[in-house]
Amino acid sequence: MNSSALDNEPEHTPEPSAHASSGTASKMTTAARIALAVVLTGELMNILDDSVVLTAIPTLQQSLGAGPAAVQWLTAGYALTFALGLITGGRLGDLYGRRRIFLLGTVGFTLASLLCGIAAGPGMLIAARVVQGSAAAVMIPQVLATLHVTFDGENRSRAFGLYGAVLAMANVAGPVLGGALTEADLFGLSWRPIFLINVPIGLAVIILGRKFITESTAAKADRLDLAGMLLSAIAMALIVFPLTEGHAHGWPLWCFAMLASGLLVLGVFLRHQQRRKNDAPLVALSLLENNQFSGGLSAQLTLALLCGLFFMTWSLYLQHGLGMSPLMAALAFVTLALGELAGAMTATKTAGRFARRLPQTGALIALAAITAYGIQISSGQAEMTLLAMTVPVLLLGFGFGMIGGPIADLTLAKVPHESAGSASGLFNTALQLGYALGIALTGPVFFSATGGVPTSTLNRDAFTGVLWWVGGALAVMWALMFFLPQRMNGRAEDSAGQ
Repeated sequence: MNSSALDNEPEHTPEPSAHASSGTASKMTTAARIALAVVLTGELMNILDDSVVLTAIPTLQQSLGAGPAAVQWLTAGYALTFALGLITGGRLGDLYGRRRIFLLGTVGFTLASLLCGIAAGPGMLIAARVVQGSAAAVMIPQVLATLHVTFDGENRSRAFGLYGAVLAMANVAGPVLGGALTEADLFGLSWRPIFLINVPIGLAVIILGRKFITESTAAKADRLDLAGMLLSAIAMALIVFPLTEGHAHGWPLWCFAMLASGLLVLGVFLRHQQRRKNDAPLVALSLLENNQFSGGLSAQLTLALLCGLFFMTWSLYLQHGLGMSPLMAALAFVTLALGELAGAMTATKTAGRFARRLPQTGALIALAAITAYGIQISSGQAEMTLLAMTVPVLLLGFGFGMIGGPIADLTLAKVPHESAGSASGLFNTALQLGYALGIALTGPVFFSATGGVPTSTLNRDAFTGVLWWVGGALAVMWALMFFLPQRMNGRAEDSAGQ
């Protein structure tokens, strides 16, 4: 399907309409609700597919005869190609139309999901996962960009609040869905439905998106910065790959050499962007000169880092430290997700009235929950049950849920519409990079304390140490959010007029 087939109206930057009214009390139209559901479904598909393979890995190994390296690349191949293309994917939406690029990315993602579902061997499955990640990198930056340019006032805050709710649900639903679909063995297809389910969903997104998403582009469409695209991809590859693979290989010298090279290439990229600041750069560096955007971007990076560190080590603590079964550990994650969902829905109902105070309150609630959880663990409850930890876990999830959507909303609030895709690409890149950094920190913070030995006492002590790091990151994130606006008065005018 070519790009012209995805269009049903001319390209334009949308004017305020019934679903993007400057009046903060306006009601969202049915068409706008459908458009919102469509782009959030695209986001949901991406997050699910990033984690859905985790609980299906044993069955998948047995079915395809995949070795440890192949299993590792089923997740790493997706995550790496996704991270590499986010900045370019965002800029493509600015230049060629956010709806068009979103739908093209969805077409690629849907086809790649079909290839994953019919893969005859591990090589084909890994290749399809790489294509999936690349398509997601094109598709996902358009989500936040579309929310930014389509909605205003309270509708915008509600849309970003629902975005946060989707993040909360999807982070846990992936492993649960993967396990349920694999266990169900639908039509004797074993693990394959975890990918094939994307095909009808993707088709629905394409059909409804073509009809209901309003097209938007930058006011002045320039050519794509190919040199910047190449430099950004190389820099991200050199940084994300060793962060993703370092622990598995014992952090050899080549990991640090790649990281240093990646930082060097990143410097060259930034210099290149500076030279092209008046000639359609891939990233408008003026975005980073805005304290609201750069502060929010740093807060997002910190949030992703602490999530990567916490979720990885919490799973090990639950199973090795407390001896929980994988099912009981999954129920603990579901408990956290319920708290996240409640926090996200609270953020949605406030419709942006509290500005930065809402995510800062969420950070303080999460910090209090982390502290209480750490005290509970340190009190010597070796046999602590899921019921006993329910309150701090629910509160932790509630705090997290109050942060995600509002941070995205407040960070992008004053971004000019013509840079919405570029800003969204940077925001999503910060999420991926932060999560990779968090996973990388599990080595020095957690595994160095356990020595890789699954002893309950060692794992409990190591996880208690991790909670100090997570609490410190929450405090840093709370401080960074002071760069976000204290009040939202006039936000619709600010964002629409730039």
